Amino acid sequence: MTTIMKAKEAADQVYETVKQHVGEWKGKGHEPRLAVILVEGDPASAYYAQSKQKIAQRLGVAFDLYEYPEGVHEEEILQQVARLNTDPRVHGIMLELPLPKHLSATTIVNAITPWKDIDGVTPSNQRATITGEVGLYPATPQACIQLLKHYGYPLEGKNVTLVGRGQTVGLPLFHLLQHEQATVTVCHSRTPDIAMHLHHADIAIAAVGRAHMIQPNMVHAKLVFIDAGINETDEGKIVGDISPDVAQHVQAISPVPGGVGTLTTAILYQNLMKAIRLQKEVR
Repeated sequence: MTTIMKAKEAADQVYETVKQHVGEWKGKGHEPRLAVILVEGDPASAYYAQSKQKIAQRLGVAFDLYEYPEGVHEEEILQQVARLNTDPRVHGIMLELPLPKHLSATTIVNAITPWKDIDGVTPSNQRATITGEVGLYPATPQACIQLLKHYGYPLEGKNVTLVGRGQTVGLPLFHLLQHEQATVTVCHSRTPDIAMHLHHADIAIAAVGRAHMIQPNMVHAKLVFIDAGINETDEGKIVGDISPDVAQHVQAISPVPGGVGTLTTAILYQNLMKAIRLQKEVR
């Protein structure tokens, strides 16, 4: 029988640990604080920001939401980032994406000080993800690995096929998997036979952003499959990169929704706790 790797239990464990750390920091006179920058125009971004705010309230984390109209000038946001960088009360900074076309996500993200970059997207943290140095790693790649570990699937010595090499998930995940001592094969749009690589894998992770790309004829019965894809159908439904029909043909699979995404948000707050510690060490 296929194991459905739902993330709620793993996420709740992370939140419980975070809540304990929040209490410890408050006991030392430090109130954990997250600042989120949101530019109007994308309903999904607004939803995610509000969701993070509700979780922050539950955890006892102070949450500041900075909302800007769709036509905001880039310099105004950069000035706000600069203020947040130097504010000792703020421990984490997040920029909700996507942005309107006249704004450069790269420019704004690169302006965030690395120790407050809980999304792990600044050049310094990207480099740390590659080298394994101390830093704040991207949340979604971490969620993929933590979900596997939660269900008892170790990565050391395993053949892992990663489908997707995007900057947000695939590329950083490739490096994190190597740090776990996995043997990693990366498939992408130019790979002629993805099914062949999947058939040789112990574990596979889909991070393409193409709805139901992975079909039952591409997998095998002993495969453990993580679906890191999030795609919106014409009907407004959220689906993954893996067809639902695949579930009955593999050993284990993570659902969408209810899988990686659920754990990703929890890890953002886990990163916030790490960010506070790193900032105190720097000082």
